[in-house]
Amino acid sequence: MRLLIPTDAWHPQVNGVVRTLGTVVRELETLGHEVNVVGPDRFRTVPAPGYPEIRLAVAPRRRLARIMDDWRPDAVHVPVEGPIGWAARAICRARGWPFTSSYHTRMGDYVRAKYGLPPGIGFAVQRRFHAPASALLVQTPTLERELSARGFANIRRWGRGVDLARFRPVPGADLGLPRPVFAYVGRVSTEKNLDAFLSLDLPGTKVVVGDGPQRRRYERRHPGAVFLGWRTGDDLAFAYSAADAMVFPSRFETFGLVVLEALACGTPVAAFPVHGPIDILGGTDAGVLSEDLRAAALAALSIPRGRCRAFAETFSWRRSAEEFLSHLAPIPYRVAAREPLVRPAG
Repeated sequence: MRLLIPTDAWHPQVNGVVRTLGTVVRELETLGHEVNVVGPDRFRTVPAPGYPEIRLAVAPRRRLARIMDDWRPDAVHVPVEGPIGWAARAICRARGWPFTSSYHTRMGDYVRAKYGLPPGIGFAVQRRFHAPASALLVQTPTLERELSARGFANIRRWGRGVDLARFRPVPGADLGLPRPVFAYVGRVSTEKNLDAFLSLDLPGTKVVVGDGPQRRRYERRHPGAVFLGWRTGDDLAFAYSAADAMVFPSRFETFGLVVLEALACGTPVAAFPVHGPIDILGGTDAGVLSEDLRAAALAALSIPRGRCRAFAETFSWRRSAEEFLSHLAPIPYRVAAREPLVRPAG
């Protein structure tokens, strides 16, 4: 199969969406499929408001249409509601091509946390974006139920995995900091609710692995915490392994890939009982979920690290890629022929 993925989230961005797409693409290629990822690097870009490290494509539709026509894909998957995503959506509708989409950001909660806007605005935009998709792929049962109640349609499940070869326990990993070490891994930005972690009265050291637009503000507000910046590959696995527990304070994740990465390194997780963490850890003994995040963090210290690794080993990226494939909507040959680009209504 020739699969085209036009996406606003792609390298060099560092986030869960990019890691998910990149890993699934590698799995699909291993299975013998051809995948063409069209990211912002193919277009003229400008910095995203408030996130200068993220580049947004400027007027990508005409060039993207040429790319899509020239490559003649068998299927199209549109994962992100940005300029490239909206352009791909419009092109597929103009061509009469079916396409699938996926849900990665709780935009309603994001616009409320970032801008103080009613969450219904963000969810309405996303509902309109995903409405024409033949399938909207979501990560968890909790998210599926919520989006269905909000009027989203054609929802299908697409689970996640973890790279067990890359994320593994590193014997003797030590950051040289007073223990216990409680770590957060991820973007340093308002919507991640970092104050809920950094304000906790905990023994030892609080560590932040990651970067983002609010890093300097958090460093000034919490001078006792250690900010390590981004870590990738073996360095990230070392950081996970050197932590005695990972504290995940976000309240509106769609999944939380870092939770699985920490567990794969043998590090127990403490989190709020919300979307994402509850779908991964609910009903298990590999982490602690509680509205009392301090109590959860302290309780996580007693969880055997081997138990965390064993639980993570039940997740597979190969299974995730095969599930993804099963939901794609093939483009009939007679429809996929080149046609003039016309602007669809709506």
